Amino acid sequence: MANETLQGARPAIHEPSCRSFQDIVELVGRRWTSAILLAGRRGARRFGEYRGSVPGISDRLLAQRLKELEAEGLITRTVIPSTPVQIRYALSPDGEELMRILQPLVDWGYRRGGPHEDRSAGTV
Repeated sequence: MANETLQGARPAIHEPSCRSFQDIVELVGRRWTSAILLAGRRGARRFGEYRGSVPGISDRLLAQRLKELEAEGLITRTVIPSTPVQIRYALSPDGEELMRILQPLVDWGYRRGGPHEDRSAGTV
């Protein structure tokens, strides 16, 4: 009975707000995704620039993640009709907003220290 009262007072994890939180954490936490967003925030525009900014990622996985981020509305893809055709990527306004929102999380991580601490990285 106490369990029922507790559940009635707080939303269950399947509530829309909790599901939304879980979805975005999983998206951002997907391997390479945050590094790709960071590369875009730091000025990568062409596929090769992203590849150079995200060491260790394969071309296939980078292309897949860029498509996923475009489908999520976090990256825009522009085709420039030239010879050869050029493809440019950029953070969308939602992608820029997400990176601003993530900055306090980065700051929190720096305050905690840890094995991946690199204070030269600065901001996202």
